[in-house]
Amino acid sequence: MPRIAVIGMGAMGGAVAKVLMSSGAEVVTYLEGRSPGTRDRALAAGVRDVDLTALLGADIILSIVPPSQAVAVADLVVTAMRSSQSHTIFIDCNAVSPQTMGKVAQAFENSNARVLDGCIIGGPPEAGRPGPRFYLSGGAKEIVPVLLANGLDARSLDSGVGAASALKMCYAGINKGLIGLGTSMMLAAAKSGADKALMAELFESQSQLLAKFSKGIPDMFPKAYRWVAEMDEIATFLGPDDPAADIFAALADVFQQLATDRTLTGDVAATLSEMLAAQPEGSLNRYDALSNGNFDQGSRGLQPVPSARESQDRAELEEELEEGLEDSFPASDPVSAIVTSIPGRTRT
Repeated sequence: MPRIAVIGMGAMGGAVAKVLMSSGAEVVTYLEGRSPGTRDRALAAGVRDVDLTALLGADIILSIVPPSQAVAVADLVVTAMRSSQSHTIFIDCNAVSPQTMGKVAQAFENSNARVLDGCIIGGPPEAGRPGPRFYLSGGAKEIVPVLLANGLDARSLDSGVGAASALKMCYAGINKGLIGLGTSMMLAAAKSGADKALMAELFESQSQLLAKFSKGIPDMFPKAYRWVAEMDEIATFLGPDDPAADIFAALADVFQQLATDRTLTGDVAATLSEMLAAQPEGSLNRYDALSNGNFDQGSRGLQPVPSARESQDRAELEEELEEGLEDSFPASDPVSAIVTSIPGRTRT
């Protein structure tokens, strides 16, 4: 029975720990300085809290924390290893650029640890649906069967350290970048009075895209503050010579706006939710469109666009926000996790 340490008991880390334990693995974590809520979640999941010395005794350490904390976690583990003979395998599973992954790997130079580059694509594992994919690079062929045998969908990339991180950046750039782009244009439409027309046109000509927005944008609200750092990582990955880097630096500002809005009035999120949650009595039809000058007589009536946010349990979204705010390592004050001055955010 392998012993696997999971650093980071947020939504993803906690769910991954449950999968590992249900498959027979011994799972431990390190909760020094973490909030009572985080400790309660780990306890409820049956994950044993250990000190750093015991943590280093694990066969595999999975780091599953916000991207801004990836290097800090690596430094913490390396510092503890200086007085240890551990030969553990450290897998960084975070949404970081290959450049940041390089810093993580560099931290472990001259240590006994073996470092692998990892990324997670997909949401936290849940009963009744396939779990996320763990992609590993840097020489992980013999590690993948261990993770597979313990319930994780692990896949090996036949490339060095940095390849898994690059995969995450590219996938997140498409997936989350599209959510950011849709958010930006929907807010622009609302500001200019074209919101009903935009939603009507999306319904008629881009129904699959609208379905993605209807689920993805509300799901993003409690996670927006974490996506800020992820967009910055993608911009770093692309580099200053790639014009697309500016796109993702700007999308970081978009998600910062949503993160700040969530701590203040919630008006921005409410605007987006209202646009996506057209009810039968409030959905746009050709008469509504004609009344505001958006369509001609040939416009067809519309069916309501279902609200993804309303179909979810609000308490679950709030719990996810709480987990996310606590999921910095070491623990941080949730208030300090979000910058409230959007124009003043410094791009790197």
